[in-house]
Amino acid sequence: MKKGPCPSLLCALVVVVVVLAEARVSEAVTCNPLELRPCLGAFTSGQPPSAGCCDKLREQKPCLCGYIKNPNLKQFVNSPSTRRVVSACSVPYPKC
Repeated sequence: MKKGPCPSLLCALVVVVVVLAEARVSEAVTCNPLELRPCLGAFTSGQPPSAGCCDKLREQKPCLCGYIKNPNLKQFVNSPSTRRVVSACSVPYPKC
């Protein structure tokens, strides 16, 4: 009995399905520092960041270099309290 290309094709199809199932489609992040409002208390009063704050920091991570380079935001983003909150949320501080 001769085997055709079907087992190979089926195997390749399974691999593609598994890879696509694990791939996450990344949506474009809108860089807006106001999105970090949940972190305001942690930035200003030293309280621990909330889960919502950490979620927003992770979401805005691609934007942090832009915030650092913005002369209006630089002093806030480079502050020790911001670095503390970023660290507490396990978000790596960007090297821009």
